[in-house]
Amino acid sequence: MAKGYREIQGGAARGLRFVLIASVVMVMLVISACGSSGNSGSKAAEGTDTAEAASSGNAAKSSVPAVLNYGFIGANKLNLPSGAEGWGFYKGIIQEELKKHGITEVKLTSFPNGPDQTESLISGRLDFGTLGDTPAIIAYAGGAKTRLIGQGSAHTVGYIIAKKDGPKTVKDLQGKTIATQKGSFMHRYLVGLLKKEGVTDYKLVHMLIPDATAALARGDIDATTNTGVQAIKQIGAGYPLLDDSSKHPELLGSSVTVVSEDYLAKFPDFPKVWNEAREKALADLKQHEDEYYKFLAEIGETTPDIVKQVSPLEDLKDSAFSDDGLALLEGTKDFLVEEKLAKKDFQISDWQLK
Repeated sequence: MAKGYREIQGGAARGLRFVLIASVVMVMLVISACGSSGNSGSKAAEGTDTAEAASSGNAAKSSVPAVLNYGFIGANKLNLPSGAEGWGFYKGIIQEELKKHGITEVKLTSFPNGPDQTESLISGRLDFGTLGDTPAIIAYAGGAKTRLIGQGSAHTVGYIIAKKDGPKTVKDLQGKTIATQKGSFMHRYLVGLLKKEGVTDYKLVHMLIPDATAALARGDIDATTNTGVQAIKQIGAGYPLLDDSSKHPELLGSSVTVVSEDYLAKFPDFPKVWNEAREKALADLKQHEDEYYKFLAEIGETTPDIVKQVSPLEDLKDSAFSDDGLALLEGTKDFLVEEKLAKKDFQISDWQLK
């Protein structure tokens, strides 16, 4: 009886030990399961964070408008600007670079002069544009919300051309009527030269180049300003050249690129992206010099020899800004302020976005 009791007691003890072991195992499994669940939750959260970060990145990229509106000076059958910018669009180099940042279309709009272009920039029709330094400076001094992001050339030459059998020298313009595009680089050059030569009595009339060319042919005006291929064509047709700004380095013009502050708010990295795209276009242009001059000749409806004369490749700047270019801008700005053509003075460095 005692033996049976001990066997039963031993069996009970063994059963209790089994229960205890089983309980321990169950607890460990639960703990392990909880630990695994916790790790899974961490990975899921990490995955969610990654997805959110990716979503955030896409949102940032998608904030860049797909369409970019660009303005330039000079209508032509190709609807393209000259310089590295025009070559880049012509060859598709700039478009390919902009696509990397979500810009799928670039709308190019030509303007007859800088003041018209700055009005479109101020109104929001344009996001950015390339134009002469004088209208860009006048606009900024007048309160335009723009930033200077590049100066592609600093050797724009202006010409003063007289009617046939008219004035023979700049001093002969005393008391005469002269046409120019008011607010343009040529306006600044003309006024600066007349002041330098002591010519104080003259009448300025605002005319675009085609109108001024016709007025000069009719004899309605005594002289006009001109630039580029059109000037060379006039001189070749027998109209007397009174002066050109290559003789006065301080009166040379430059080509600048400005962007609206509204567009910068949407795409803060645009200046860097644009200038890098332009530099790629310029590098390609230098490898195809003859083709580039043929491209310019098609734009200007002239010959490669003439465009080599008025727009030599070496006039194009390799970088967004240069010391000589900025010095020319500073001198132009000071002159415009002094002549009250610009409403207020400012520092070029405050306008410039490096």
